[in-house]
Amino acid sequence: MGVATTTVRAVNGLTARWAEASEGGTAFSAAGVWPLLAHLADGAEGGARAQLAEALGLPAGQAAYAARDLLAAMGAMQGLETGLGLWTKRTLKLRKEWEGGLPADVHGVLTGDPMADRRALDAWTVKRTGGLIDRMPVTLTGDTQMVLASALTLRTRWLSPFHETELETEYEPWATEPRLGLWRSSTVLDRVGVAETPGGHVTELKVLGNNALDVHLLLGEEGMRPGQVLGAGVDILAGRCAVVPGPRLPFGNVGPGLRVDRVRCTRPEPPSLEVKTVAFSVNASHDLLRLHRLFGLTAARDTSRGHFPGISDFPLAIGSAEQNTMAKFGALGFEAAAVTAFGAVGAGIPDLRYVTTRIRAAFDRPFGFLALHRHTRLVLAAGWVTDPLPFPEHDWEDEW
Repeated sequence: MGVATTTVRAVNGLTARWAEASEGGTAFSAAGVWPLLAHLADGAEGGARAQLAEALGLPAGQAAYAARDLLAAMGAMQGLETGLGLWTKRTLKLRKEWEGGLPADVHGVLTGDPMADRRALDAWTVKRTGGLIDRMPVTLTGDTQMVLASALTLRTRWLSPFHETELETEYEPWATEPRLGLWRSSTVLDRVGVAETPGGHVTELKVLGNNALDVHLLLGEEGMRPGQVLGAGVDILAGRCAVVPGPRLPFGNVGPGLRVDRVRCTRPEPPSLEVKTVAFSVNASHDLLRLHRLFGLTAARDTSRGHFPGISDFPLAIGSAEQNTMAKFGALGFEAAAVTAFGAVGAGIPDLRYVTTRIRAAFDRPFGFLALHRHTRLVLAAGWVTDPLPFPEHDWEDEW
């Protein structure tokens, strides 16, 4: 099942704007927020409806249909699991038209017992994310009438895995302690490319998964902000920034972290692409109300009046809006980890009579990533890497 291009553009647009507002190492999922905003917009009126529509990038009257199609399309993607949940107090009567727009069998009950409700919501979170996140990011109070939540989990294994090694880098914050580096070589040169963007040049590396879920690594020029780099990645996906692919790159330093050389070798070899990057694990919590303008929640925060008559006659306002996100990038895949050792030694004096092209891509300083569905180019998660995983210390005592 596909998803409309207008919806992909709207979700990815929210990704880019969120990236622009982000700071430091982080991970976030606009695809996890967008359907909730859409269903809220469907039941909103006045200023709240207009602000939500602006944040969504679609008219409020179209939002619920687009959200249903988006959730259905994501649910059909291999390696991606999604869920939507709704919990209300027994005394809250919902409008049938609005509730009918939600997926079937998502409606639960808030008992009013904060401890019992917290356990139920956390249990739903654990089940829907396979234990990757164990707590629903919502504030429960005696005034909580309704909780609307979404869960999104994606996993993929690389078509071409990496080897683990200790990272070598001149970037001092990462060179102060051993970091877990990843390396691989292939003959597929078009996995890497350079784009000229308004903020500077950006090197893009496509790491393909076995289920059409890919991760694009993005390295900008030194001094570029995370929002500029990630926004450039979204523009590349939309075709707004042209990319010069690996086979068409000239020789020399051709982009951030990217060099193309003519090298001598002992036997005929095809051109190759060598990639050096890092393993990382990022966890982040986001208070969406702190960025209320970004998410169209400014008016909806006002608790002096109701904003969602299309949801219920009971006056409702938004009391909390949060997201917990995690992302792991390892040798074998996204959300996968492995320990591997390899070594290379030289022997004798080589006869360097042949010449080949070698592209070296090094993501050895802070960079961005976009996890996306290959065919629709829908961005499912994004983030900025500032603290790679440490290189594991070998415990010799375990050998005895």
